[in-house]
Amino acid sequence: MAFEVILKKPEALTEREFTYCPGCTHGIIHRLVAEVIDELGIREKTIAVAPIGCSVFAYQFFNTDATVAAHGRAPAVATGMKRARPDLYVFTYQGDGDLAAIGTAEIVHAANRGEKITTIFVNNAIYGMTGGQMAPTTLLGMKTTTTPYGRSAENDGYPLHVAEIIKEARGVAFLARTKVNTPQDVVKTKKAIKKAFLAQIKGLGFGMVEVLSTCPTNWGIDPVSALKWLEQHMVPEYPLGVFVDKVGDEQ
Repeated sequence: MAFEVILKKPEALTEREFTYCPGCTHGIIHRLVAEVIDELGIREKTIAVAPIGCSVFAYQFFNTDATVAAHGRAPAVATGMKRARPDLYVFTYQGDGDLAAIGTAEIVHAANRGEKITTIFVNNAIYGMTGGQMAPTTLLGMKTTTTPYGRSAENDGYPLHVAEIIKEARGVAFLARTKVNTPQDVVKTKKAIKKAFLAQIKGLGFGMVEVLSTCPTNWGIDPVSALKWLEQHMVPEYPLGVFVDKVGDEQ
């Protein structure tokens, strides 16, 4: 009997098992990035740049060339790589504690310069790897190890909306905010990631997808509750949508 393979592990992922916490959606996002790389046929010409944070482990999982950048500096490292080798495709994989805090200047100016790189920005509203501290994206009232009584606007400022900040930068070719807590949203996120890569492939400029994600461990809830919490609390604060699209048709 002949069998037809309808689903398999992407070639752009290594054989290593994910080491993320149960319920963390980094694994889903990794697979979507890998599927896009495979479908675009660019695996052997792709470089991943992962900085400090949970995303620092990405180089173990992506079956591409990869490097680790200092905390927040992934866009700067990716810029140097892309300018030195414009024939390659470079993407950064960053969390909110990295990109939206110490790396704020790097991401804003990379976008403004229209650097032809792609950024996957995973926003789970907290510092994951370092112990659950408040991040720039932490919601008001949200309890973390450094805001045990809840984030206060007076003391800690407001949640930082990175996509809204850089959407006016003229160098941005594609910019969207998505989520991966439902099957439908996983499909939409993959389409957005593909367009962010196409913005680079077509030489149009900077592409970024902000993906709302979960962190059950540091949120202190179970994985299923985390998916619901994201929907109920993060989406109202961080509305989904496409902010910039100069790519047009995916083909």
